[in-house]
Amino acid sequence: MTSLIKKRTAGPDLLINEVTGASGGIDAAARAARAASVDGWLAGLLPGREGVALVAVGGLGRRQCAPYGDLDLLLLHTDVPGVDELAAGIWYPVWDAGLRLDHSVRTVAEALAVAQDDVRVALGLLDARFVAGDEALADRLVRLAADHWRRSAVRRLPGLRELTEARWAAHGELAFLLEGDLKEAAGGLRDVGLLRAIARAGITTALRPAVHAAHLRLLDTRDALHLRTGRRVDRLVAPERAGVATLLGLRQPWTDPSAEPVDEGDLLLRRVANDARTVSHALDDAFRAADRLRAGRRGTDGRPLRRPVARDVVEHDGELVLARTVIGVRPEPSLSLRVAAAAATTGLPIAAATCEWLAAYCPPLPTPWPAEARAALVTLLGAGPGLVPTWETCDRYGLVDGWLPEWTRIRSLPQHHPVHRFTLDRHLVQTASEAGRRTREVDRPDLLLLGALLHDVGKGLPGDHSQVGAPIAETVAARIGLPAAEVALIGRLVRLHLLLPEVATRRDLADPLTIAGVAAKVVDTSTLELLHALVRADAAATGPAAWSRWKERLVADLVARVRSALDTGRLPDPPVPDPALVTGPLPVVRLTGDEVAVAAAHRRGLLTTVAGCLALHRLDVISADASTVPGRALVEFRVQPRYGLAPDPVALGADLRRAVTGDGSVLQRLRGPAVAAGGAGPAPRVRWYREAATDAVVLELRAADAAGLLYRVSAALDEVGVQLRAARISTLGADVVDAFYLVGAGPDAETQARISAAVLAAAR
Repeated sequence: MTSLIKKRTAGPDLLINEVTGASGGIDAAARAARAASVDGWLAGLLPGREGVALVAVGGLGRRQCAPYGDLDLLLLHTDVPGVDELAAGIWYPVWDAGLRLDHSVRTVAEALAVAQDDVRVALGLLDARFVAGDEALADRLVRLAADHWRRSAVRRLPGLRELTEARWAAHGELAFLLEGDLKEAAGGLRDVGLLRAIARAGITTALRPAVHAAHLRLLDTRDALHLRTGRRVDRLVAPERAGVATLLGLRQPWTDPSAEPVDEGDLLLRRVANDARTVSHALDDAFRAADRLRAGRRGTDGRPLRRPVARDVVEHDGELVLARTVIGVRPEPSLSLRVAAAAATTGLPIAAATCEWLAAYCPPLPTPWPAEARAALVTLLGAGPGLVPTWETCDRYGLVDGWLPEWTRIRSLPQHHPVHRFTLDRHLVQTASEAGRRTREVDRPDLLLLGALLHDVGKGLPGDHSQVGAPIAETVAARIGLPAAEVALIGRLVRLHLLLPEVATRRDLADPLTIAGVAAKVVDTSTLELLHALVRADAAATGPAAWSRWKERLVADLVARVRSALDTGRLPDPPVPDPALVTGPLPVVRLTGDEVAVAAAHRRGLLTTVAGCLALHRLDVISADASTVPGRALVEFRVQPRYGLAPDPVALGADLRRAVTGDGSVLQRLRGPAVAAGGAGPAPRVRWYREAATDAVVLELRAADAAGLLYRVSAALDEVGVQLRAARISTLGADVVDAFYLVGAGPDAETQARISAAVLAAAR
């Protein structure tokens, strides 16, 4: 804010001199200096007069002025004459200084009445602070507003919580956003204000040291963002992250030589995520404390209700605490895990004091873990919806690091791919929670849960995270006491956790070599079922863009074929063409749900022509197959609408019939803008796989997703004289990994280079 005053105001010179060198600070002292400078300037705008006081609220009231913040001011009066003129004498200079201003003119009674009707105003008055004028009048408002809040807070908090949850829904969770709003998102600065208000009401000690430290760091981040952008902005957008991190002096905090270098922007995201989670967890605790106080659950003797829920664990007033017999003796190493398991299965929170006691006094787990600790971990992971909040609580108090030292490296690690909605650590816990829904589908539910928790543990390290993560997962499994065979199985689950979706979406499932390759890697049906359950849990935890009905169907089809091969030792027969395509009069066009099938006379480029026609009707191709029978060529597609609305089947069928019979008007439209290439982005890449199919080589294209991509690439392959028998389209956010099956043993080096160049040109 003072930066703007320096830029846009010819005066007051005294203010400019006072804040020179202070406005650029990003710590508490700089914020206080800005507040003091603004106080002095504002005091000079209000003539000394009894019955009138200038009161600051918001950031100025808290003495937490941001470099480009706004002013929240209240001109308090006792119905004195000329108050409007006094107000104008303050507001106009502020506006002339180029500052944003939220202002009001009220008596004490009016201010309290508005606070009575609007809980947000009531919260604002808790930050009210005298700036100039009649100090006794300002102190009266501050005292009465605080007293009114203490008396009414418990009753008003449910309504405030509704408003807060609506804000969270609009802005998301700061901890898991790559471009979050530092103020409005869940866990941001606005929530710290709620914590302060709940603490002022005496409901709970909400501003613990960890919360206070997180608050200061979030304020520093906001101030650095203001200075970096030169304006008032609270959303930490990607282009500014590295610059903000530099202003904050962030450096990689660990020296693990095997870890990939972490750029400053990611360090900032991790710090913001940790701080936001600390704030969110504290606010959840505070709201629960208010709920307990309002419910007033008591026994016949007037004391809070207590009941045992597990060994050494008791419910006390809606929270889990330790039994009295445990306090004062040396606890078992498994105690913290047993408490966490009880919390997750009952859905009750662990009391903050209990978490602190466990963190301070629970001894470390031995290697290998005792059976009781291992059983408690499995119970915790399999608790379903109760797992995530319980794990978050334990993590906030440092208990998880005692169970899994590897957690320190992955905590709050951002995942930049758009399909991911969570940080890495939360994704792993969420995957375990989703796996808990599928434990009845597998022979070893305990291994499914542990594999889900560890499947991405290699992310953040150099190399393929599936391969790098497998030995880490095996180390964890051995530490917790699993036998050698099960340790190896955990490693195999981590190593192969991407196998099923990658093969199902990128390879021809009718090709016996595809099924044989997966069966050789999976080894047995028990592992296959574990991988199938893990894939679905992983996708559900990733986000809605990571899974779809067609992907689910493809994976299920692959699993069924591989299971048959493992059970019988025989590879399944290839699918038989639909008799209607084989015997009907040409051309044959069949549209059923998400399938499009066409039979036509033999002609070059039939697959390309049909793919282009589908693109004209805004249909994305998921898979494509071409085959021949005596006297005709067949192409079969799986499709989905690009924009969610299915095309007119009559119009689509008519265009397909005209296109496959060589109608020039349709062919001309295929070269129109409807199938133009996408915009700028990373350069596409091509890979070749010569042993992936029985009668073809596989060309894999990685490129930006765009309408008509299959048409353009297949047309390019036609032009270089390549016969295409199948294509598999796998969409990953804004990118695709498309596999094209080129008939034959494979081109020589010169021809391969020419084909690659044609495909890359078509994909750009």
